[in-house]
Amino acid sequence: MAHESWGKWIRSTPARVLYEPRFDDLILPYGLGRSYGDVCLNNGHTLLDTSRMSHLLAFDDETGVLTCEAGATLDDILQVLVPRGWFLPVTPGTKFVTVGGCIANDVHGKNHHRAGTFGRHVLSFELLRSDGARIHCTPTDDLFRATVGGLGLTGLILTAQVQLRRIESPAIVEERIPFRSLAEFESLSAASDATHEYTVAWLDTFRTRGLFIRGNHASSPRQIRRPARRSRKLPMAPVAPFLTRATVRALNTAYFHGTSRAHPKPVHYDPFFYPLDAIANWNSVYGRRGFLQYQFVIPEEQGMQPVAEILGRLKRAGSSLTVIKKFGALQSPGMLSFPRLGTTVSMDFAAGDELLPLLDQCDALVEAAGGSVYPAKDARMAPERFRRFFPQWEDFRRHTDPQFSSSFWRRVMQ
Repeated sequence: MAHESWGKWIRSTPARVLYEPRFDDLILPYGLGRSYGDVCLNNGHTLLDTSRMSHLLAFDDETGVLTCEAGATLDDILQVLVPRGWFLPVTPGTKFVTVGGCIANDVHGKNHHRAGTFGRHVLSFELLRSDGARIHCTPTDDLFRATVGGLGLTGLILTAQVQLRRIESPAIVEERIPFRSLAEFESLSAASDATHEYTVAWLDTFRTRGLFIRGNHASSPRQIRRPARRSRKLPMAPVAPFLTRATVRALNTAYFHGTSRAHPKPVHYDPFFYPLDAIANWNSVYGRRGFLQYQFVIPEEQGMQPVAEILGRLKRAGSSLTVIKKFGALQSPGMLSFPRLGTTVSMDFAAGDELLPLLDQCDALVEAAGGSVYPAKDARMAPERFRRFFPQWEDFRRHTDPQFSSSFWRRVMQ
């Protein structure tokens, strides 16, 4: 059966899908398939579906240490532990991802400036190698550093211990502040990172304006209405992309003027962290060809000029959703971890042949600035660029398991 990445641009047919590991073929652990590119695909070889490895095994209410299987989802954890006063230390923009996937991609969130990446909060995990060895890995081990951000290539994570954080309420006190330049975004970031745990900004690339979104966990128990559990679903995938330049401009204008908020307001954590999860198949709006997400980071010492140049190059491509954030200085633990101190931008584009040369040009600008492109979301970067973006790849490769591979890895190692 064919598998797609979440971007739907790359289609892949594994030789087989297993629910228990067998090492007679190249194998790749597969969670919920929410990666945008091909790191979750293994065309022509074996996918190991981890959906049956989804149990929460133990939780210590005193320390907040969770032990779970790698196929457990962030949604599973939130449902059980938020009512008990605990929250995820770091979360990406969807709760429909597995703990194993969060480790393998060393995901980041709106609180990177305070908490760093997900891998910083993993206390240990058990890794199954193809030779049958079950290895207990801790942050002092090289194999831990290779597995965190290691894209599923070092073995199968069986269980993990993760340190959660205590909360008093499921509410987030949120503000949405309009800004009209990258300089204003920088000023808001500098001020907000000192006062708020969560900061991120939505950007209208057509007019270089946006909404700076910041929030803190409510400091006292609040009654807050939880959104409906069931996600809505688009009735069908449109034949042609709905998000044209004209419609994106109109939607951006409506969003900018309609969702700004002058005063702090308590909201449930779900729409604050996971607005797109409200529509189960939101990726279908891009049509049959799908979409590409492009995320890069520019080091802080380079300033905003490279960011502005890249945004200018990509303006005509018409990003349907652009998010910009400042990464903090906390060191990422993985050899191939993406975040580092600087500015990161994530952009969604309807797939098209004319887009690929443009993204190659932007890769060159990112490289010249000493930055990097995010492998977890990549579907097209050149092999030589990947190796220059991640100079530790040779050290990392020594820790990979010879029976684990992916479409991404074979592409960038060719």
